[in-house]
Amino acid sequence: MKPAHLLFILSDEHNRDAAGCYGHPLVRTPNLDRLAARGVRFTNAYTPCPICVPARASLATGRWVHQIGFWDNAFPYDGSVPGWHHRLRDQGYTVASIGKLHFRSREDDNGFSEEIDPLHVVDGVGDLLGCIRDDPPARKKLDGVASAGPGESTYLDYDARIAATARQWIRHHADDPHPWALFVSFVCPHPPYVAPERLYDLYPLEDIPLPPQWRAGEQPDHPSLARMRTQFGLVEMDERTVRNAIAAYYGACTYLDERVGEVLGAVREANLTDRTRVIYSSDHGECLGGRGLFGKFTMYEESAAIPLIVAGPDVPAGETVGTPVSLVDCFPTIVEAVGARPHGEDADLPGRSLWELCRQPHSPTDRAVLSEYHAVNSRHGIFMLRQGRFKYVHYVREPPQLFDLEADPDEIHDLAGHPDHVETLLAMEGRLREIVDPEAVDARARVDQAARVEAFGGRDAVIRRGTFDNSPVPGERPAFRAVGEQ
Repeated sequence: MKPAHLLFILSDEHNRDAAGCYGHPLVRTPNLDRLAARGVRFTNAYTPCPICVPARASLATGRWVHQIGFWDNAFPYDGSVPGWHHRLRDQGYTVASIGKLHFRSREDDNGFSEEIDPLHVVDGVGDLLGCIRDDPPARKKLDGVASAGPGESTYLDYDARIAATARQWIRHHADDPHPWALFVSFVCPHPPYVAPERLYDLYPLEDIPLPPQWRAGEQPDHPSLARMRTQFGLVEMDERTVRNAIAAYYGACTYLDERVGEVLGAVREANLTDRTRVIYSSDHGECLGGRGLFGKFTMYEESAAIPLIVAGPDVPAGETVGTPVSLVDCFPTIVEAVGARPHGEDADLPGRSLWELCRQPHSPTDRAVLSEYHAVNSRHGIFMLRQGRFKYVHYVREPPQLFDLEADPDEIHDLAGHPDHVETLLAMEGRLREIVDPEAVDARARVDQAARVEAFGGRDAVIRRGTFDNSPVPGERPAFRAVGEQ
């Protein structure tokens, strides 16, 4: 593969199916659709962790969460494990970041040549409440869902600023003689569930499809999911509230697509399209009321699956790849894209280059990818393995789940207790244990989190600090509120 520039566009909390190119009948994403038409769309891409900070640490390092120990939103990446940005910068490449990183601090050596307008975790500490794994305080999310609708937000303003800065950066570097890498990281469509009125109005409530198992009588009775609904105060939501929040979210997706279009337009205007490879993805998905939840936090497709599109020189146009892939695959993908030398210490990375899969899009594979969760409102670790048509979810000390995603894409029918699927269940658990020891990792995460709580002054001190719904943009103060306060 001939070296080229690399533009990596990351969004935040973009449900994989909320895009026209992924088959959604309503959501308008013409710029992502055009990107997919001239490149490859991955239909089974997953986050390494369905919550922001660990997912972004895995994306940076190309390693699973349990390998690097950035467990939750109070364990932000600090540059201590080399990232792909370190590898490129150390070989002389210009590698810049614009927008949300959600690392610990710009004072750390995060590996970029420059960090422009970065969003990092609050106070370099993040969200400590997620470290309280036993009897955690309730955090009510219903008010944020109920207040969804048309309007303005600092997130919308921040994304407009990110897009404008990225356009300027691309124009400035249009004539660089050597390949560069630019990481453009937006915050939409992450909550608040707010969209400009002109975009909210694109999605009439009566047209909004309802998510799977959203009603109280339909929701899965798994203890982990029931506990999460209760802790978030999402046990009762009426149909209008659900539709309205989804409409606002769809509007934010279209707003994001417009910003993506602006950045891709700058590449085109600089005559760099034929010299720039593009990756588009998101850190995780969004439940959108599915299983009675809003946010992320679960291993269902709406939360753990992500959009992933690649395009550019040497990439076939209009193809899809069904092989399971992960954000950890981005590390070797980026290194190869710009022509950098692989580092010897990265030989054991679990990921593989996506360009290899693009060149053989229809090749059969039995590849398995992992996701794991050790964060807010989980008593013990949750591990997901996707391989072939099956998804296996391992809950430490609680019942597993097994889904056949070909026969049951909405994951309505849990096959874990079905006698016809005992062998599949055991095989999937065995494959998972080849990658990770769930019980040992769970114990290690809980010890680290307990130590972090103690270092802050103990459980009571963490609870007194309160919570905040969304990380503030640069220049904005965090809006702390008392735990359990609506």
